[in-house]
Amino acid sequence: MQTYASTETLPPARQPGLPGLSPMSGNNIKDEALDPLQVQTLEAVSAPLLVHAGRQIIYANPAMQRLLGYDLEQMQSLPHYAWANDPHVEALKAYGERCLQEDEQLPALECEAMTATGAVRYLELSARGLQSPQGKRVIISCQDLSDMRHVQMSLLEVGRVMHQILENNPVPTFVIDKDHRITHWNAACGQLTGVDSMDVVGSTEAWRPFYDEARPLLVDLIVDGTVSELRQRLYGDNLRPSSLVVRAYETEDYFPQFGEQGRWIFCTAAPLYDIQGKVVGAIATLLDVTERRQAEDQLRRHQAELEHTVEERTAELSRSHQELAAFMENASVGIIYSCGHHIVRSNRKFAEVFELEAADDAELKAARFFSSPTAYQELVNTATPVLSQGRPLMHEMEMLTARGHRIWVQMIAYPANPADPRSGVWWLLQDRSEVMRAQRELVNNYRDIKQANERLEEAQSQLLQSEKMASIGQLAAGVAHEINNPVGFVSSNLGSLRRYVEPLLALVSLYGRLDLSGQSPEFAKQIHQLQEQADLEFIHEDLPQLLKESDEGLGRVKKIVQDLKDFSRVDQSDWQEADLNLGLESTLNVVRHEIKYKADVSKDFAELPLVRCLAGQLNQVFMNLIVNAAHAINQRGEIRLRTIHEGDFVCVEVGDNGCGMSPEVQRRIFDPFFTTKPVGQGTGLGLSLSFSIIKKHGGRIELESAPGQGSCFKVWLPVNGPESN
Repeated sequence: MQTYASTETLPPARQPGLPGLSPMSGNNIKDEALDPLQVQTLEAVSAPLLVHAGRQIIYANPAMQRLLGYDLEQMQSLPHYAWANDPHVEALKAYGERCLQEDEQLPALECEAMTATGAVRYLELSARGLQSPQGKRVIISCQDLSDMRHVQMSLLEVGRVMHQILENNPVPTFVIDKDHRITHWNAACGQLTGVDSMDVVGSTEAWRPFYDEARPLLVDLIVDGTVSELRQRLYGDNLRPSSLVVRAYETEDYFPQFGEQGRWIFCTAAPLYDIQGKVVGAIATLLDVTERRQAEDQLRRHQAELEHTVEERTAELSRSHQELAAFMENASVGIIYSCGHHIVRSNRKFAEVFELEAADDAELKAARFFSSPTAYQELVNTATPVLSQGRPLMHEMEMLTARGHRIWVQMIAYPANPADPRSGVWWLLQDRSEVMRAQRELVNNYRDIKQANERLEEAQSQLLQSEKMASIGQLAAGVAHEINNPVGFVSSNLGSLRRYVEPLLALVSLYGRLDLSGQSPEFAKQIHQLQEQADLEFIHEDLPQLLKESDEGLGRVKKIVQDLKDFSRVDQSDWQEADLNLGLESTLNVVRHEIKYKADVSKDFAELPLVRCLAGQLNQVFMNLIVNAAHAINQRGEIRLRTIHEGDFVCVEVGDNGCGMSPEVQRRIFDPFFTTKPVGQGTGLGLSLSFSIIKKHGGRIELESAPGQGSCFKVWLPVNGPESN
């Protein structure tokens, strides 16, 4: 069955009103007219109907007239197949003739109808032959499928969009239907599990990529409605309702077969409902949380180590006050005891780290060691809920020494008496400024190295592109040099040939005036035959024109050769003063084969001063912009070249009426390796290299573009070169 995208599409081959069709001759419609009772019967039928006897339409009921937009007289003037759209005319004609020839009812026929307004309607036809006193006739009934087709296409389009959304989702996702058959398995899911969609889509064994033995997945439990019965046996306490999606569940588990060392996967599964609210499947999203779990494990180990150390110290403190004093004085970390926002007791390491003098041994206000009252209050707000529950606190932050130096401190706090929050807090403080400084330097060094590497890659790519263009330029110059030699001697030979031919033609003309009456008739006849064979009069007129056209052809070859030399500038690789209008002309001639079938070129060149530049490199910029403009035009378009002189700058504009660019593309258009062209058709270096060349000349490039409205690049260059800018 055919499908259609719209019910209002105008056919390309025929316009509204069915022009060119005229009543069939030799057929009197009155002879085949229906009797009044038959007409009344057909008018009472709500479905569109028409009657024919193999030639013109005999009758069409009002429903058929409304469907096609013709009155009865217009319908009766047409052959029975003339209202069909062009591709379906022959099929409808054959259908009607077959119905006349066969007695059995024919199968339905789908057909496109052209209405009087030019709209195309999609019909299902049923024909039946009936005998009448005037002979066999065909009754055709129609069912309009246009709205149904439109709905079908809309649903298909929605399905395609949803499939693309699911397939292109970066989150690993798969879907099963009510029969537990996998219907979707996106690329991200295949990358995570190592199982391609071709191996699982259509399978009812969704457990295979995840487990060695058969067992229901969370999506299977949701489809079967057995989450409550089997959750404890299959997942224990590791399954919980989702806080974000209604009737969805979340679980987290370890899968050793994923990756080299296994992966922790966070899975969210939700039911899918039909329009009646019945579960017709389930969808699952998978999130790789391995790094988070590893970080949590490492943090727990570190926390456990610190807690173990603190517990040992606390036990020692509880056994002996003397041992506590000795420990505090010889500890490698600062230890203080605080109560009521004051430091009541501290050890030697604390004084060393916070640069305290001997006169500062009295009680100290805790807030003086923080950069601001706000920072101190933030620590209080963080520590109070934890310490009030008798739990230790681990924290890192910036603090101040007594001399105002900023240091980075790692602290562990324990309540002196968990049962009494007012009893005070023990703090272990360690100066980690050097570690933090080293980490920051490491991050900065990594960022600098990464940026340098990116710049190096960009420079290398641009260097390769420049060397390629230089090689092309040398090749062009070599070809131009080699062409010049044969062009030179061909041009010289044509000049010599003209000098030889002109006196010969004059001599032949004089010979033609000689009186041959004194010659023998046989000799005169021979001369006359030779004159007719040679057609001297035509040669006398055509030969100079041939020589002139040959000279013009050689001139065009010389112009192309000169444009190649001007474009390559192999013999002018240093900074020099150049005419940019001339460079644009030569570049346009070099790339003309790229654009002559895509666009017309309009030129508006102002009178420009000579610009100090590297002409060959600027020609490369112009070539990139012109070729890109041609590639942006899908059908025949226009490329606009314009030059402007304003003050100490000249401007070269290259515009087109092509497809234009979105803001996102415009932001990245000068990035190295960024291209909107298909794979294999662009390197993404053209505009990046052009940007570098313009920057090297002390200029700038501007872009104006909008989707569907074309683009315009403006290259501004200082007249006196980069040193003047």
